[in-house]
Amino acid sequence: MDLNYTPEDIAFRQQVRQWFEENLPREPITTLEERRAWHRKLYEAGFIGMGWPKAYGGGERRPMEQAIVGEEMARVNAPAGVGGLGISIVGPTIIHHGTEDQKTRFVKNIITGDEIWCQLYSEPNSGSDLASLQCRADIDGDEFVVNGQKIWTSGAHNSDWGLMLARTDRNASKHQGISCILVDMKTSGVEVRPLKQISGSSEFSEVFFTNVRVPADNLIGELNTGWQIAQTTLGYERGGNTLSRVSRLQVQLSRLFDVTQQLRVDGTRAIDDPIIRQKLGEITADIEVLRYASLRILSRLEKGQRPGPEASIAKLHYSELDKKVQEMILDILGPYGQQLENVPAELQLSGAGSPGGDDDTGSWAYPFVWSRAGTIYAGSSEIQKNILGERVLGLPKEVRADRMQPQEPAKAGA
Repeated sequence: MDLNYTPEDIAFRQQVRQWFEENLPREPITTLEERRAWHRKLYEAGFIGMGWPKAYGGGERRPMEQAIVGEEMARVNAPAGVGGLGISIVGPTIIHHGTEDQKTRFVKNIITGDEIWCQLYSEPNSGSDLASLQCRADIDGDEFVVNGQKIWTSGAHNSDWGLMLARTDRNASKHQGISCILVDMKTSGVEVRPLKQISGSSEFSEVFFTNVRVPADNLIGELNTGWQIAQTTLGYERGGNTLSRVSRLQVQLSRLFDVTQQLRVDGTRAIDDPIIRQKLGEITADIEVLRYASLRILSRLEKGQRPGPEASIAKLHYSELDKKVQEMILDILGPYGQQLENVPAELQLSGAGSPGGDDDTGSWAYPFVWSRAGTIYAGSSEIQKNILGERVLGLPKEVRADRMQPQEPAKAGA
């Protein structure tokens, strides 16, 4: 794997960096319409849908160029566009599995931000075990009639459409009776209820469906093949864009170095405390390991290969690492790391590393509580370990308790 950037990559990075220097918003983006306008500006610059087919509004750019844009956005803490799940999940699903009519109707509107999408997968009793979902879509003529509930649906309160997994054959095995369906979130019978999170915000919601009628033409792929379709695209959610995550952690770490030169611990600068210096060194090393792991995925994508088991490795790695890093940061900062408001200016995070730029208080506590979500969404850490054990290491799926033989106690003198 060649870790050097080509002259073309270096020149492209300079172009991207200059664009953000000239166009980065000077004031916080607070409304949905402001975010839509910013998204449109990113799209017109060629920074949204970069790898998608030109026929549907994409740029057909290389994965390395996409990674460079992500890194530069993270470096300047640029606001995210709208409809992140549409870009990361829905668009690739429609491009890979949709009909030509579906691609023409939906894909470009996803890239431009004209339509925002959510992912209607998880249910109250079907989170990690997604295949046990019970929300059903019964066939009635040329329509599906949808009844059930979804939960933890990110951005549902702002979404125009949703990509749903629903049970269309209740007599089939749980993995075989699921279909993938596109749902207009403004349809009669759809109710969205935002949920309050530990961060105090409400990025996700629970969604209820009561006799919601959906055209049969909104089916993606074949009937009862939704589970297989979902598996082909979840890899992008789990393994994609990890370099931008590295960049956000690096920006946060850089700010932490500045803060520890201002923070006083036992009458001296925090940066001069040997234990704190050891923790800073550990964080630095861990982020660098994640960067090399991210380059491995990027190398695979550059060769035209789709994410494999390394997507699960990356997802497990970055989510657990983020949680560890945020815990260590709070250990270093003490009470100042726990304040949600009124953090002294010289000790503020200043928004660096905040998901989506939602934190404008300078609080280090926000990314700390947010890091908990990373070990759950896109497949929990436990699920990723199962995937790696079964599909990479070839371990059995389960070990029955009645087959486990207890070890004999060690004999005296042994």
